[in-house]
Amino acid sequence: MGTLVAFLVISFLVFFHEAGHFLAAKFFGVKVEVFSIGFGKKLLIKNYKGTQYCFSMIPLGGYVQMKGQDDSNPTLRNFDNDSYNTKSPWQRIMILFAGPFANFLLAFLLYIIIALNGVSFLAPIVGGVTPDSPAFIAGFQQNDKVVMINQQEISTWNDLSKIIQKTNEPLIFKIERNNAIHTIHVTPKLYEAKTIFGEIMQKPMIGISSSKNTVLHHFSPLEAISYAYEETLNASLLIVQSLQKFIQGVVSPKELGGIISIVKVTSDASEVGIIALFYLTALISVNLGVLNLLPIPALDGGHILLNIYEVIARKSPSEKVLYGITVVGWIFLLSLTAFTIFNDIYRLTGGYQ
Repeated sequence: MGTLVAFLVISFLVFFHEAGHFLAAKFFGVKVEVFSIGFGKKLLIKNYKGTQYCFSMIPLGGYVQMKGQDDSNPTLRNFDNDSYNTKSPWQRIMILFAGPFANFLLAFLLYIIIALNGVSFLAPIVGGVTPDSPAFIAGFQQNDKVVMINQQEISTWNDLSKIIQKTNEPLIFKIERNNAIHTIHVTPKLYEAKTIFGEIMQKPMIGISSSKNTVLHHFSPLEAISYAYEETLNASLLIVQSLQKFIQGVVSPKELGGIISIVKVTSDASEVGIIALFYLTALISVNLGVLNLLPIPALDGGHILLNIYEVIARKSPSEKVLYGITVVGWIFLLSLTAFTIFNDIYRLTGGYQ
């Protein structure tokens, strides 16, 4: 059942992405010849108002084929009024960007739904105090609940961490202990810590750890919008940073995952609950949006780059150049896909243990 849910989620994400291209193309008067979920042989076909809608055999993506535009034939040109080729470069860029934008929009909407249903955060309750740390010397104890730092109310452990990690100046804590409020003065100290990418860095800490207790926070509609914006932005930045760290060699190639990993984690999330599934779907949607904007030929970002070149140079690339970079782009993408599938299988069979 989980695997079926995973494929439904992937198909939904692809549909949303391609719907972005489809609606933008229609808005600018471009005829859409094919709207496909999946690649390869077409299994289900429905023709409606000049567009062929279909489900294809390989459910690893999808495509919108517009009149005058075909990645399998990059030199194709058509100069009818309803052709992609007759639109200005800026209109084409808008059509291309609409797909990734739809992914960001979907994630934003999912985060709003999550926020309105309540989000669990770590409670600002001390679970442990490191011996000889600033917190230990200042008198922190297990089960202390932090309610305020420097006159700023604290609702979650994240609130507490953000304040501590921004300064090495003295802080004034108000903590609740045995139904009484106590004031504790403590100055953060620089400690070595690892980032999520495994890099060693120095950051201010006081030497306390979370109790792992959680608190459920319900957002108002306006708060939910703000939360959704921040989560969508943070997820996008995390993916960009991950790509940067991969290029720098900080993240190992063995960490790359493909469609098998996506199906597995989506299947696992569906068994945890609908909110966990929404979280993961939003993250994958942002991932698709960011990756499709990479300046790689055959991806939306590659096409956008070519149109920007046309704006600057006031001419489109030659057919030879266009064909060459498209072939290179497809070779790169197919090689990357094959590598991530190998990685997934090797990881699942215990090869990286």
